[in-house]
Amino acid sequence: MRKNRVTWEASRPMATAVPPRSRALRAHETLVGRFDPSVIETPRRGARIRLALGDPAAANDGGSSARDAVGSDVVIENDWADLQPIEPARSPDALLTADEPTWIRIAEDIRAAMDAFRQGRLSVRRNLSLGVGLLAATTGSKDPGRLRFARVRTPIGYLSTMEAGAGDPIVLLHGLGGTKASFLPSMNWLADSYRVIAVDLPGFGDSVKPIGARYDARYFAQSVIKLLDRLGIEHAHVVGNSMGGRVALELGMFAPERVDKLVLLAPSLAWLRGRPWAPFLRLLRPELGLLQAAPRPVVEGIVRRIVPGASDGWSAAGVDEFLRAYLDPRGRAAFYAAARQIYLEEPHGDEGFWTRLRSIQGDSLFVWGLEDNLVPISFQRHVREALPLARHVELDCGHVPQVEAPRETHAAIKQFLRSAT
Repeated sequence: MRKNRVTWEASRPMATAVPPRSRALRAHETLVGRFDPSVIETPRRGARIRLALGDPAAANDGGSSARDAVGSDVVIENDWADLQPIEPARSPDALLTADEPTWIRIAEDIRAAMDAFRQGRLSVRRNLSLGVGLLAATTGSKDPGRLRFARVRTPIGYLSTMEAGAGDPIVLLHGLGGTKASFLPSMNWLADSYRVIAVDLPGFGDSVKPIGARYDARYFAQSVIKLLDRLGIEHAHVVGNSMGGRVALELGMFAPERVDKLVLLAPSLAWLRGRPWAPFLRLLRPELGLLQAAPRPVVEGIVRRIVPGASDGWSAAGVDEFLRAYLDPRGRAAFYAAARQIYLEEPHGDEGFWTRLRSIQGDSLFVWGLEDNLVPISFQRHVREALPLARHVELDCGHVPQVEAPRETHAAIKQFLRSAT
């Protein structure tokens, strides 16, 4: 394998104001010198990841900051990383921004990167999975439990995964419009005791996006089973947030032999109130999402206005992840199809959700956000009626407990998983 190289001595003039041997540049050189292609998933065309020197808060516009950045570009092609001067005319696939002391600390100990991100000293924009993948690929660690990204081939196509740790397996399932990256805090908290696998469900993130797929809970559950088969995992704990929680419940109903314990983080549940739009949605085809009615700036502006704190930290990165999938025609069609299935799911009857929910036999933990505006905590009463043995935790957070209240959420998960059946 060719050795990773640095091309700062190239004949073309430097396109940045960073001194050639600055401390930040030496930190970037250290990182790229440790590059391990086996733990990062990059697009087939390769990737350009910008390591910018500056104020992370100022980089959170995700736009002009990438063009005006000072620092280095990591160009990845054919499993080979090349550190180059920034080319302002080239748009990066991912943008990482930190000040010089932070870059130095990250180069000395990559574990400082997660702390820096949580504290707002490191910004990761545009493609969170790719940006974090680069950090994972430059740790220099050979520990088999280190953080790693992969494309897993299954009968329905490639599924993108993020994995860390060793021990009993836990599968993590994201919500509607989310990606596996929403479980980065879970990797940090759970991988010391478990083999933790977060997956981009079909239609989302970097996984396959088949046109015409049902994108309902059963389809997603079958996809997870195919992933477990490919990974040689007979059964696993399953943790799901929002739509991923609904998929986890489907696994518990449809394939209980593949599930150990279930953890439901603000799970999506079938509506109990009237659904006045149901007749119209049944006629509307989600494949219309292949057409983009509104230009990107309009869509991006709407999303950033809706999501609180959309220019900061996890919220900003989450918005980027949503837009990355939504602005792809296939991803947009999948989003509409999944949202449509959530709204149209029948609550009652022999095959209704609330009727089938009573069939779950395994242990389950429900984590509710007291400030959740999408899945009101009033649903807890109905869950208690259907699953009287289920456990419940209420947290002072919104719809994404693993991000908004990571310490409390993961302490509850660990306690539940370690408890006797």
